[in-house]
Amino acid sequence: MSGVKISGKVKWFNNAKGYGFVNEDGKTEDLFAHYSAINMDGYKTLKAGQAVSFEIIQGPKGLHAVNIGAVKAETHEKNTPSTAHNEKKQTA
Repeated sequence: MSGVKISGKVKWFNNAKGYGFVNEDGKTEDLFAHYSAINMDGYKTLKAGQAVSFEIIQGPKGLHAVNIGAVKAETHEKNTPSTAHNEKKQTA
C-alpha cells in the first residue's frame, strides 16, 4: 500500500453485493471498493456522490480503493450573520 490518502467520490455502491466503485477527484478511472475496505463503525456502506478519502492498491483484477473513509463536509457557515445575532443578545 502506498499510505498516501487520496480524495474522491463514490460512483456507486451496492449494499446487497457489498461492493461498488469510487473515482479519484479529477479522474474518471473506476476503483473497486469492497465493504471490507471501509473504515467506519457499524454497518459499512457508501452513498453515491459521497466524498471519501482512500489509498489505492493493485488488486488481482485492477486497482482497488482501500482504507476508505468518509470525508466530513466543511461548513462554510462559521462566520455567518448568526454571529451578529449572538452579539445582540449579549448587549442586553
